[in-house]
Amino acid sequence: MENDHRNLSPAEAATALNGLTVDRERLSSSVQVPWVLLAAFGGVGAWWVSTASGTTPGGNYEPPASGWLALVGALVIAHLVRRETGVRFRKMGVRAGWAFAGILTVCLVVFSVSLGLVSFGLHWAVALTSLLAFAATTWLAGVAFRSAVEQLRRG
Repeated sequence: MENDHRNLSPAEAATALNGLTVDRERLSSSVQVPWVLLAAFGGVGAWWVSTASGTTPGGNYEPPASGWLALVGALVIAHLVRRETGVRFRKMGVRAGWAFAGILTVCLVVFSVSLGLVSFGLHWAVALTSLLAFAATTWLAGVAFRSAVEQLRRG
């Protein structure tokens, strides 16, 4: 496609735009949802929530240092998603932004609930909250990915 648009007629411009729309549509329809990588996001969320079982909530509470490792893991997975599919999470749309905010909110709330359960001596129940974090994070990561593909379709 040429970059010299001065001699372009309106009909030629419309044809070029239609060609771009068809290309975007074909590209977005060929992108497969990488469920393994999205489940890896869920695994990172579940792992972070499960670290609550190794803490001692109360006056001498010290948060686990694993939060930084979870962040690094999430960034590595985001890089792998981009490498496998070509979808950039930077330009993912408002719905995906809300989904990622939901992931953070759910994980923080479930982590807090896990700390409460540990304070009552119910360490075994953290497995259930970790499973909840896994399911919610995987589902919301899927919502974010589908939103990013939809943004790709729109241009």
